[in-house]
Amino acid sequence: MSVYKVIEIIGTSNQSWEDAASAAVKTARETLRDLRVAEVVEQDIDLGDGDAITFRTKLRVSFKYQTE
Repeated sequence: MSVYKVIEIIGTSNQSWEDAASAAVKTARETLRDLRVAEVVEQDIDLGDGDAITFRTKLRVSFKYQTE
């Protein structure tokens, strides 16, 4: 039997929502073991100052809960 924990993370990119999601998952993989699923739950754009925009993707990710 397995138990999984679900958390929300947000990735950012000045290129696209896909790049923002990829950045979030890549960073999460550095510290979380056994990532299973990433679900996009929200996308938005930070308009910032001037012409700068930042794509933001919020993900719900699950990973195997470790009891050790």
